[in-house]
This record gives sequence, structure tokens and C-alpha cells, in this order.
Amino acid sequence: MLGTDDNTTILKTLTSTLNDSVNGYREAAEHAEGSQFQQIFRDNAAERERVAGELAGEVGRLGGTPDEDGTVLGKAHQAFLDLKAAVMGRDDKAIVNEVERGEDHIKAKFEAALKDDSLSPQSRTLVETAFSSVKAGHDEMSNLKHNLDA
Repeated sequence: MLGTDDNTTILKTLTSTLNDSVNGYREAAEHAEGSQFQQIFRDNAAERERVAGELAGEVGRLGGTPDEDGTVLGKAHQAFLDLKAAVMGRDDKAIVNEVERGEDHIKAKFEAALKDDSLSPQSRTLVETAFSSVKAGHDEMSNLKHNLDA
């Protein structure tokens, strides 16, 4: 059934992107100097892992095999582009900036998925719920970045 294949493809892409985010947040938490940043990053990694699990469950329900790894791009760039370079300097501001850029990428992936008319109503509802979490994380990182810039 074409609709199921389209849903599965979209959901697997989003799950992989969320897995990239989990990995990026964990790496940011590991290398951040400030304990407040470490906790924020760990909390966001846990939330993204929860959301990725929900989308993976839907992939399984549709008969697909959920991706447990991130995307190829994410493996190359950790979906946070130059996070490793930022981490090497152990500069919390640079880490937050890179995490926020990664958040822009993830938010755009979800926005594109929600514009796709091939999502079934049930999958769309799940993606919309996941997007609420993604948007909250994006907004948190954006606010954190702007507060550090001030």
C-alpha cells in the first residue's frame, strides 16, 4: 500500500533525525562546562529519545523496521554541523550556538514532513505531537542562545 510506504519513509526519516539530535545533545552535555547546560542537554536528549521511540513505534505498527541510528548526514555532522569544533574549545556559548543550529535543521525536517499530503491522519497526528516537543526544544535553545548573546 503506497500510503503506508510513504508514512513509513517519512517517519523513519524523522526518527533518524531525532536520533541525530539525541547523539548531539549527549555530546554537548559531555563537553559543556556549565552544569546548568549539561543538565539542559541531558534533559533534551532524554526527551528526544522518548519522541523518537514514539515515532519508531508507529513505523513498527505500519510494518516497517524503525531506524535505530541517525542519518548519514548526522553521522558525518552529528546534525549539529560543527559541534565537535565547538566542543574542542569547551566554550559553552559555541556549543549552545551549534546545538541551536541543529535545532533549526530538525525543526525544518518536521515542518517539511507536516506539509506532505501523503501522511495518514494517524501518522500526521503523531508527527504533530512530536513536532510540539521539537518546537519546544528549538525555542528553548534559541532563547538560551539569545540570552548568551545579550
